[in-house]
Amino acid sequence: MSTRMSVSEREEFLAGTHIGVLSVAHGRAPLLVPIWYGYAPGGDIRISTPSGTRKLELIRDAGHVGFAAQQEAMPYKYVSIDGVVAGYEPTDPGEYREWSIRYLGPEQGERFFASIQDGLGDWVTIRIRPERWRTFDFGKEFA
Repeated sequence: MSTRMSVSEREEFLAGTHIGVLSVAHGRAPLLVPIWYGYAPGGDIRISTPSGTRKLELIRDAGHVGFAAQQEAMPYKYVSIDGVVAGYEPTDPGEYREWSIRYLGPEQGERFFASIQDGLGDWVTIRIRPERWRTFDFGKEFA
């Protein structure tokens, strides 16, 4: 039996709540950064970062990135993509508030968002369009 996920399985998994790992190539070993993200099936992966960061500079220079999300509890699963940077836009505070709540829960998410919302005017949201997908679902070994 194949351990690969179907298109709908991989998109549903990626739309779940996972910490992503962003990979950006540069002259040495790639920059690898754990990061919050947003994704809706069929769309682009969205990440946000303050402008002026090394991460944003490397993304702009490279124009493409790697990205992965995994489930650390059994059954182990992951989705990994290679993607092109499809665009940059100012970070939407409403979207980032949703991410804060998604990742930290209602109380802690609101508290965290309140602590950073005044600085979000300096943040950039990067849209990553998946081009190649790799998936693995360990649970399919036992189906």
